[in-house]
Amino acid sequence: MSHEVAAAEKPDRPFKARPTITLADLPSLPLDPTADAFGGKTAPEMRNETGFFRVEVRNGRWWLVDPEGGVFLSRGVNTIAPVRSSGGQAVLGQRFGTEARWARETTAFLRTAGFNTLGAWSDERLREVEQPLPYTRIWNFMAAYGDRRGGTFAEPGHTGYPGGCPFIFDPGFAVFCDEHARKLAATKDDPWLLGHFSDNELPWKRTLLESYLQLPPADPGHQAAHAWLEKRHDGAAEPHTITEQDRADFLEHALDRYLSTVAQAIRRHDPHHLFLGMRLHGSALRLPEVWRACGRHCDVVSVNYYHAWTPSPERMAMWVKEAGRPFLVSEFYAKGVDSGMANTSGAGWLVETQEDRGRFYQNFTLGLLASPGCIGWHWHRYADNDPQTEGADPSNLDSNKGIVSSRYEPWQPLVAAMTALNLRAHSLLDCGVMRESGPATP
Repeated sequence: MSHEVAAAEKPDRPFKARPTITLADLPSLPLDPTADAFGGKTAPEMRNETGFFRVEVRNGRWWLVDPEGGVFLSRGVNTIAPVRSSGGQAVLGQRFGTEARWARETTAFLRTAGFNTLGAWSDERLREVEQPLPYTRIWNFMAAYGDRRGGTFAEPGHTGYPGGCPFIFDPGFAVFCDEHARKLAATKDDPWLLGHFSDNELPWKRTLLESYLQLPPADPGHQAAHAWLEKRHDGAAEPHTITEQDRADFLEHALDRYLSTVAQAIRRHDPHHLFLGMRLHGSALRLPEVWRACGRHCDVVSVNYYHAWTPSPERMAMWVKEAGRPFLVSEFYAKGVDSGMANTSGAGWLVETQEDRGRFYQNFTLGLLASPGCIGWHWHRYADNDPQTEGADPSNLDSNKGIVSSRYEPWQPLVAAMTALNLRAHSLLDCGVMRESGPATP
């Protein structure tokens, strides 16, 4: 059986009932067995330790394998960091005393809730505690190059580029990437590092070819697109000759150019850790050519998966088929009306209560577990937006995204639902409850 939860995609849209499956709808399951030091499940048949995280297929399912050889489903939270507003800093001092103590207690809190990964943008102090969690890093290759080059601007949640065109074809981009990637050498031998994200939410759209052609003629992106189209059509590069196949093939070509550049830089300076991709979003999630290109260069393809109450089995199957690689959901969340926050910013679902946020979490992650290509998920984010924060990104102004408030109070109904699912993630798979189309209910 299942039930329904009322949810809206945006505050100005009506709430609609969404079919929802939670642990309450499934047979009772035991807690997962004791984890190894890294948070993975000990698996004698997989104890081919390499000293670093890797991915592999076993019995038809993709897995992360931790440095001790345990199977590892990455259950993470993004932006685990102190709240930087004056009010947040004051409460941190009152509640924890120091940021070092905040790091220790927050790590213990996350581990108790069944999380085993520090998601993107998390504070480095969390890596200095006595028993740390595995962590990820995000490097913003294209965004950092844009800062140096000039011409970028802030959009909600990510960097904007002129005409929606990243600077892939700039002659200086590859040189910059190699220089930027030298920073990776500092942690290249760290077994606790799961892997690297190269960027966040670049604008991969089917209209990219036309977008580059609309740039000024002297722009390297315009010149590259014109030369590509002219070669493809034997010298005829007028816009009216562009076909849908042209659009798809050029998008794949552009992705190959970007991904090969950043992947080579990453692996040159850190040959040990996983390349987790660039956190795809929007229309890129439904474009097979995007996933084919990612599969040629990424170890794992990361996805910021919004506007879906339940993950689509068909879409996830396409991802794995086209990429031939596993995927990680690097962002998803819901925000609650009962938080008292305005909830006007961000892309996550709007629901009525914290209990409903927990139901969303369980429904969404159960759907992910049903895909043999999913190796984990990262909730966005640790703390709610604080409207007092100066200079915040437009997507992080006033919303109940966190598992704790902006004053470090856990949203207990949400955390309880997360904990119940997280601590049974392996049991859900081992007990045969999950199937590719979704959870098998009585």
